[in-house]
Amino acid sequence: MKKDKYKILVLSDLKKSTQTILKSTVSLAKMIQGDIEFFHIKKPTDVVEKENQLSAIRTINSEYRKTEKKIQNIITPISNEFGINIPYSFTFGNIKDEILSYINEHKPDIIVLGKKKSKAFNIIGDNVTDFILKNHEGVIMIAANENGLEPDKELALGVLNNIEEAFNLEFSNSLLAHSQKPLKCFKIINKSNDLKETNGNGTDTDTIEFVFEQSDNAMSSLSNYLVKSKVNLLCLNRGVEKAKKVPSVNSDVKDVISKLKVSLLLAGKQNQISQKSI
Repeated sequence: MKKDKYKILVLSDLKKSTQTILKSTVSLAKMIQGDIEFFHIKKPTDVVEKENQLSAIRTINSEYRKTEKKIQNIITPISNEFGINIPYSFTFGNIKDEILSYINEHKPDIIVLGKKKSKAFNIIGDNVTDFILKNHEGVIMIAANENGLEPDKELALGVLNNIEEAFNLEFSNSLLAHSQKPLKCFKIINKSNDLKETNGNGTDTDTIEFVFEQSDNAMSSLSNYLVKSKVNLLCLNRGVEKAKKVPSVNSDVKDVISKLKVSLLLAGKQNQISQKSI
């Protein structure tokens, strides 16, 4: 009997960082046995301005060919290099409407987004990251534009605040199996004597724990340390219960996305994606 695979959707704006983002996605797919789908949406106003109908049709047809060629030039070398099939599609329309329609039809388990350096929530236009956070209850990966995941190489994996919650995913063991040891756990707490390092955290996982004091500069300090320690994927939960009184670093996911410079894997609102056999 053929085993199901995780469906990974890459939403792309076709910017310069697309190849890095796609490589990170390939790396994730190989570790968890996932299938990748690549999807791009272009607003009609970006293609056709004030023109007559015949001219508009010609412009759209021309843009269609250019867009398909551009996508092929991005996907084909990566697909050939790493031996993974990456089907693609694209359309012209309202970005949010087309994304929602695609999600409803294809039901991806994981959605991958790129991250802009300046405005983290202006990805492929119109606050798409915020839109995905609200409309997709599964896992989301925010792929960094630089120092991404490398296919067939070990992860430098980190966890933010709570291993049990951030790793409440079916493919957690697959990630750990492909990760450098020990696992790095980063915590932001209300009081601390600057940065501390301890071994273990009471779980069966071999970990090193780094503790930061909650402050206005906590995120900047954490971001710099993540880069320094060469972490290239940080896992966190985006559905922490308020009753647990965990510092705001987990509840304010937007702040985390905008300030941290590494790729992020956000556990779903319901903590784990639908049951699949891998």
